[in-house]
Amino acid sequence: MTFTTRFAPSPTGPLHLGHAYSALLAHDMAQAHGGRFLLRIEDIDQSRARPVWERQIYDDLSWLGLDWPQPVMRQSDRLARYRAALEQLTAMGLTYPCRCNRADIEAAAGAPQEGVPQFGPDGRIYPGTCRSRPTAGRTPQDVVRLNMEKAISAVELRGFLESGPEFNGTYELDPEQLLSAVGDIILVRRNMGSSYHLSVVVDDADQGITHAVRGADLFEATQIHVLLQALLGLPTPEYHHHRLIRDETGKRLAKRDDARAIAKYRAEGARPQDIREMVGLPPSSC
Repeated sequence: MTFTTRFAPSPTGPLHLGHAYSALLAHDMAQAHGGRFLLRIEDIDQSRARPVWERQIYDDLSWLGLDWPQPVMRQSDRLARYRAALEQLTAMGLTYPCRCNRADIEAAAGAPQEGVPQFGPDGRIYPGTCRSRPTAGRTPQDVVRLNMEKAISAVELRGFLESGPEFNGTYELDPEQLLSAVGDIILVRRNMGSSYHLSVVVDDADQGITHAVRGADLFEATQIHVLLQALLGLPTPEYHHHRLIRDETGKRLAKRDDARAIAKYRAEGARPQDIREMVGLPPSSC
């Protein structure tokens, strides 16, 4: 199988140095192994995605010296594919509709108990208020959740390989961890037709991603993705969770950090090699 990496940004703001590092690293790894580097546009949140930011992604990455096969996969074109994956999980009896909003979940969670996690990789851990609702009762305002307890019982849990600088080795999924520290994740968000977790596992499989390169902040979410891959019969790539690019105070960069936007460095006369030096990567071999 061809060594294949990807960079999958959301067109909701300008790319910054952290994005540059992730994209360059994935591209360099693919080149070093004679493989492929793919670009994917994660635009399922149409309330925030903007064409101008998508165009900026292409411009910034091209300026950095990256190239990728065409056409580019766009999540907004793949809602039917995500719906089919959801139907597969629903047919297994693993999903349920949920009408709770954030305030409902906070109220149901009650006062925090010492030693009991309140938040996991999918946000506040859901207390299970709607778990008994039938699938047939779903309304357009509902989200769809995965019944974690049933999901764990439905499949043999698999491990995953990690080759990142902060995490390395083989990691096995822990059923107790999934129940207590992850909970019933959202598979379909309101007005989106999918969620990050469902989309990323389907997309990685369909694109033949063998090595998923992404930030260390997503390491805890990997257990969700490996579980979904097992449930859906999809392959699990090797993961490489890279270090995060941070500002001078140690805070990781976000899209609101316009001062570190790639476009701003370009406008000020920076060269692609300057960006590589800023993020601690060696000169390009091209």
